[in-house]
Amino acid sequence: MSETPPVRTVDDEARSLARRLIGGARHGALGVIEPDTGAPFVTRISVVPGPDGVPLALVSELALHTRALRADPRASLLLGEPGGRGDPLTHPRLTLAVRASFLDRETALRDHYLALQPKARLYIDFADFHLVRLAPEAGHLNGGFGRAWRLAAADLATG
Repeated sequence: MSETPPVRTVDDEARSLARRLIGGARHGALGVIEPDTGAPFVTRISVVPGPDGVPLALVSELALHTRALRADPRASLLLGEPGGRGDPLTHPRLTLAVRASFLDRETALRDHYLALQPKARLYIDFADFHLVRLAPEAGHLNGGFGRAWRLAAADLATG
């Protein structure tokens, strides 16, 4: 009896599922390195897919994760939520290795973000808030039990 390898060869199914998870994300878990201690730190953030499919986040200078991203732009972003039924581990999720870049206050991206996160209108223009592009460098896609893929940045690109 042959076993299925734990990590599959990347195919169109994996690329499509990863892109759907990014496209449908409205929040995720962001992992950073805490600058004072070097310890891992994870927090929930609001995200949207940018016009180019790259996740965008809105962060505040008051947040520890913002200070961490300024000190080291490398981070991880977990996307995908368990459904309302069944074992949460059977639902797809995508962990991205990302590089953060802080964006200038650009009206087109602001409007794009607000179209997908309209409640952010209450605070997006506060001076301490910034849009951050979280460019994927690699990904690990878990499509449920026995369905795992390691993805390159090119596998995640929508263009």
